[in-house]
Amino acid sequence: MKNEEIKGLTNIQKSYALAEIQGCNDLTFAYGLSLTETQMIELVEARFNALQETGRIEFGHGVLKKLIETFCDSPYLTQENYLETLFELQDSFYYFKNESQELLSDDELITFMKIYFDGFCQGSTDCLSGTSLEELCRRTRYGDDDMEDEEMHLF
Repeated sequence: MKNEEIKGLTNIQKSYALAEIQGCNDLTFAYGLSLTETQMIELVEARFNALQETGRIEFGHGVLKKLIETFCDSPYLTQENYLETLFELQDSFYYFKNESQELLSDDELITFMKIYFDGFCQGSTDCLSGTSLEELCRRTRYGDDDMEDEEMHLF
């Protein structure tokens, strides 16, 4: 494929990704959250950058819509931190997806992330992104919240 063909294909994918998340405001409005057109474009651009940085390829639907739908009811999301949190959740997802070596489905991983984000991390994306995949999965599956902090496997 020529460079122009690749760029055209990427633009079509970005347009599709944008259309995919545009309807999310209907759902998130009930939680006091919304994205502007510009913010949606920024998130889509960040998605493609994250895919490139992690060496991943997505076919069909991206993960952003699932992240929005899953996290919009978090008590830790506000309009003020919504966009930045979505950027960080998206980056964390692709990082964890690589770490899982495809052993977790997208839905399983997003579920683990949400439970951990709303639970142990209390809305901190730094805590979430600084957690090992093993720790994330173990704590989510077994509710192992009584571990001492020094036993945590954080980077």
